[in-house]
Amino acid sequence: MNAFCRSLGLLLGRRPASMQVAALCIDPETLKVMLVTSRGTGRWVTPKGWPMEGKTLSGAAAREAWEEAGVHGLISREEIGRYDYAKDQDRGFSVPVEVRVFPLYVTEAYADFPEAPERERNWFDAAEAADLVAEPGLKRILRLLDKRGRDGLLARFPLDSMHPTSHAAG
Repeated sequence: MNAFCRSLGLLLGRRPASMQVAALCIDPETLKVMLVTSRGTGRWVTPKGWPMEGKTLSGAAAREAWEEAGVHGLISREEIGRYDYAKDQDRGFSVPVEVRVFPLYVTEAYADFPEAPERERNWFDAAEAADLVAEPGLKRILRLLDKRGRDGLLARFPLDSMHPTSHAAG
């Protein structure tokens, strides 16, 4: 049915959604979530960006977490969820984007990272983070994280199933 709906949308002239990847940076002890400010609007967001050639989707999300939030840790190759948003373009229009979100258990946070001068970062309880972000689908993911709690998160994404990140995560 989804394939039919996508095909119908293309026939009717609707552009297919582009894809981005995001890292949901989580402190596995406290279940707090790190958010960063966007460069354009200063809104609170998760580190995210476009897929990268030669990297897995989770590897690209880990790279964004390093560049935008200055964190390393253990990332899952399995998504915690997806959400859609309209990405504003320089020419005054927006394009639909589907964001695939990968949980990253933060083990190290650095003060010096590539986008440090351009962004703020902070830890929030998942419920508070849900109130701060603008995208309804991301709010849903954060509220579900808050509802499931630490035990629910670790049951779905056990520490021994996660993969270490690095500056060259891939």
